[in-house]
Amino acid sequence: MLILAIDSTATVASVALCKNGSTLAQYTVNAGNTHSVTLLPMIEHMLKMAGAELSDIDLFAASVGPGSFTGVRIGTSTIKGLAHGRDIPCVGVSTLEALAYNLRGCGTVICPAMNARRGQVYTAIFEDTTEGIKRLSEDKAISVTELASRLSDFEGEVRFTGDGYSLVSHMTEYETPELYRLQSAVSVAAVAEKLYNEADDKSSFTPASLNPTYLRKPQAEREREERLMAEGN
Repeated sequence: MLILAIDSTATVASVALCKNGSTLAQYTVNAGNTHSVTLLPMIEHMLKMAGAELSDIDLFAASVGPGSFTGVRIGTSTIKGLAHGRDIPCVGVSTLEALAYNLRGCGTVICPAMNARRGQVYTAIFEDTTEGIKRLSEDKAISVTELASRLSDFEGEVRFTGDGYSLVSHMTEYETPELYRLQSAVSVAAVAEKLYNEADDKSSFTPASLNPTYLRKPQAEREREERLMAEGN
């Protein structure tokens, strides 16, 4: 199965071409560029260098959030556009679950943390077991203090990843190298392949099924509600 996967949910733009669990090509840019400008050229260049065509793709995969509202929309829209008119399955993947896959093989509890601003992180808790990555909690937007309280229930080492690393790294003595903290389309492809292979009804994996996951309201909407509440008082 040839998978084209992307992640644009944070400042990193990552695209990958994977086949049967192996990485054929990966292209990552962490320069703060606008994803709407960089993603398609990155995909085109990667396919060209790998000697592949869009018609060769068996499965499209995208990280659908949580993350940057704009980045999430760009990623899902890009995959929808590539899949349009093609009978190719599309799989949406949790950004946090894909980040957890960055640390496969560590054998510990894994806690992805993305900076959600306002003292919060987008996070979930996973465990790397002999049977693979196991989810222990749902994706949530919570305060760093609340996350510390939740992690206190787990024994042993906890390893962190994600762009909120600096906000939570004080909770552990283990340092995660920067490479494994960044969004990776290779990890997106790995999660997508697992979800697709385990699904009983594969007909549900359509472009229309790629719906962004925000976990909380956009900043503009939150500010509007706060302003209305202040005016009401």
